[in-house]
Amino acid sequence: MELTDEMIALAIQRGAEARNRNPVATSVRYDRRIGRVVIALSSGLELAFSPHLAQGLEAAKPSDLQEIEISPSGLGVHFPKLDADLYLPALLEGLLGSANWAASKMGAKGGKAKTPAKVAAARANGAKGGRPRKNVPAAA
Repeated sequence: MELTDEMIALAIQRGAEARNRNPVATSVRYDRRIGRVVIALSSGLELAFSPHLAQGLEAAKPSDLQEIEISPSGLGVHFPKLDADLYLPALLEGLLGSANWAASKMGAKGGKAKTPAKVAAARANGAKGGRPRKNVPAAA
């Protein structure tokens, strides 16, 4: 497919409309006092979150968070010392990482849960000699 001047102009127009429709980051900083990354938006709102809740920032030290950059589009935030990036539209939707990352966090949280049903199952398995083995067909 060959790009025409008309197609390029239309793409530029759609990009400008998208920028006007959605807020962009105007400044970003790590506030040591409250332990939060604070992103100021073009809409006048501020978004603040604990870095330990975001993918790529989980193990970040305060010194790692002192240098933060905004992407040229204003839709991304980059942490050079960690080589980590966050996408502003996803942050505004409450997503602090990829779907796989979120699933692993939820799985880890579920594995740590101590419900009466889980305790009873563990005791029953222990009385039988441990967790039941999986029925795996023998290789031929």
